[in-house]
Amino acid sequence: MMRMRARLLLVQVLVVTLLVVLAVRLWQVQVVRGNEFVTRATETRTRAVIVPAVRGQILDSHGRPLVRNKTALVVSVDRTRLTRMKDGGLKVLSKLSAVLGRPVADLQQRITPCGPGVRKPCWTGSPYQPVPLDEKVDTREALQILERQEEFPGVTAEIHSVRQYPGGRDGAQMLGYLQPVTEAELEKREGLKASFSGVDLAGRDGLEYVYDEALRGKSGLRRVQVDRMGKALGVEEQITPIPGDHLVTSIDSRVQSVVEKALAKAMKSAPAADGGAGVVLDARTGRVVALASAPGYDPAVWAGGISTSGYQWLLSDKSDMPLVSRAINGQFAPGSTFKISSVSAMLRSGYPLNGTYGCPGSYMVGDRAFSNFRGVSLGSLSLHTALVKSCDTIFYKAAYEQYLKDGGRNPKKATKEIFANTARAFGFGRPTGVDLPGESSGRIPDRAWKKDLWNRTNAVSCERSRKGYPEVKDRARADFLKRLALENCTEGFLLRPGDSANFSIGQGDVLVTPMQLARAYMALVSDGKLRSPRIGWAQVRPDGKVVRTIPVPVVGKLPISEKERLYIKNALSQVPSDGTAAGAFAGFPMDKVRIGGKTGTAEVWGKQDTSWFASFAPTKNPQYVVVVMVSQGGMGAQTAAPAVREIYEGIYGIKRPPAVPGGKLTTRLPSFSPDGTVAGG
Repeated sequence: MMRMRARLLLVQVLVVTLLVVLAVRLWQVQVVRGNEFVTRATETRTRAVIVPAVRGQILDSHGRPLVRNKTALVVSVDRTRLTRMKDGGLKVLSKLSAVLGRPVADLQQRITPCGPGVRKPCWTGSPYQPVPLDEKVDTREALQILERQEEFPGVTAEIHSVRQYPGGRDGAQMLGYLQPVTEAELEKREGLKASFSGVDLAGRDGLEYVYDEALRGKSGLRRVQVDRMGKALGVEEQITPIPGDHLVTSIDSRVQSVVEKALAKAMKSAPAADGGAGVVLDARTGRVVALASAPGYDPAVWAGGISTSGYQWLLSDKSDMPLVSRAINGQFAPGSTFKISSVSAMLRSGYPLNGTYGCPGSYMVGDRAFSNFRGVSLGSLSLHTALVKSCDTIFYKAAYEQYLKDGGRNPKKATKEIFANTARAFGFGRPTGVDLPGESSGRIPDRAWKKDLWNRTNAVSCERSRKGYPEVKDRARADFLKRLALENCTEGFLLRPGDSANFSIGQGDVLVTPMQLARAYMALVSDGKLRSPRIGWAQVRPDGKVVRTIPVPVVGKLPISEKERLYIKNALSQVPSDGTAAGAFAGFPMDKVRIGGKTGTAEVWGKQDTSWFASFAPTKNPQYVVVVMVSQGGMGAQTAAPAVREIYEGIYGIKRPPAVPGGKLTTRLPSFSPDGTVAGG
């Protein structure tokens, strides 16, 4: 009996203890941590879904789309969900492979995060972002996935907006492309993480990159009530996404097409040509009318991910690197097109505007004779005729004399370096500031540059001066390189007499971009003001309201008087009719539209000459500045000038319908209807 009572007491104590523990636990849950668990319970009953905004279009100056959106069925997979499956999602991917007609290995490769040793196509975006596997799915394939969701967990087939390029390859480098938002971008770009929808794309180059924030718009939000199994019960809150603004550009798509075709034709006419560029500016405003680079590529290759081989091809020498825009990134010796700067430097140095100058077949610069083109003597010339006939020796003499005034090989403490500083005042040696990423600065090889180069390379030069170039099979070439290495080792920090002579005619170490040259000519033939060119013209809301216009800033002024500027302009106005480009423009109706310009033929060691033609039209009141460059294209009058002629024929409608009726560019933004469409478009 006593044992029975003891057992009963033990049970009672145990029950009381359990009740006390339960009471304490209930007090903790309901009182101490009540608010926390209420919040958690609420969170588990709602799901926040960020809804991506439709990206804005990129339009030309008339409202014609350069980049637009099209709807497409896109199949995406939740990579995180697949990797949590026992087989890593292999079973799901196998079924998906049968529907899409793609190998399982290809699908696995596309969802693998990019990293060292991982070949493209791989996933560059966030690990929490659905990975698009196919952007060209038809309705039948989508229904197979949607109607059998139990067989395709983590797989979705939804309608998305994808980018479309009506002009195909036209302006590909200028327009840029889109790629998934990376984890690094989410951390660095303020505001992006909060509005990240999981399927957002970001601009990676060109206008898509520069105006990415405006084009992307603002994501919306949908809060969905769900049960404990995750089944949707209804929408609790919904914030509509705000579509991105449209970017209206100053590009005329018809002129762009004309330039692309003329550049392609020029490239074909020069068997060794490995790159080219065409720039058309509005001489009145500084806006870009067309910007082309060759070779080009189809920007649609980025859709759905690009393969490793495809990406490497775009960057390879074999393809001549079509991702690189020769118009703003390519740096080339400008040849005689650079003489607009050199003749201005002469005037700043005190040489008379209306003087007479000898143009012998050659001129001694130090102990070396520098020849005129083909050694031809042209007698006594005015500066006007020197530009028209492109005499070199006049510029050699002036540049060498200024070199000596600065002290020659033993420079004064305060050198004037008038030729180099004048070139900088023309905008050379620094980016133009055009609204595109990654613009090159070009190069002005003055005394400071020579010293800096020597500091960086003299160790290698000195070593080569001792060891030579045994890997070079041509002994004469190897001996020359060894002598050059010795010279650079011992006195490479000095600006040599020949450096100054070469600089004066756009040869040697001076480098410019086609955009820089076009910008300099624009200032020369318009009002003498140096502007930073712009492609973007206005940011317009989807309902047609203009958010802002994008100004073209004035960033400098040419270092010459109005009289001197007009003198040089008038001289250039005769080049296509009576000067070095007369052959290229033979038969052109100058009575309809008179063209001015300057040819350039720049020598490149081991390669064919770089062909240039910088122009403007009409000469009396210029509307256009057109520059064409063809790397390894030969003489300026041989390749670049005919391409420029073809561009003007396309613009003004000579023997064909005009790209610009009446030859006058629009000065007004396109009109938009309330629904956002272009009025009359």
